[in-house]
Amino acid sequence: MEKRLGVIAILLTGTEPVRTLNTLLSDFADMILARQGLPLRQKGVHVISLVVEGTTDRIGALTGKLGRLEGCKVKSVLTDYREENDEDRAD
Repeated sequence: MEKRLGVIAILLTGTEPVRTLNTLLSDFADMILARQGLPLRQKGVHVISLVVEGTTDRIGALTGKLGRLEGCKVKSVLTDYREENDEDRAD
């Protein structure tokens, strides 16, 4: 399967899902290239952006799990960039 490059935007309201969110991000750490967080405390929300590189199945698995968290809104964008997965290459 080929790898794709993309961005995941997370809007988090409240602090209840933070521990679960961090656990999920740790579980998918191998495909997260960059993470940026912006706490907007006055508005009661946190914005997190992730730059990811992985298969569409793995990216979809992460966004699906994040989207099921209470108070968590997720949007993702995948670029046209495609790369053969290293694990699929024959030596």
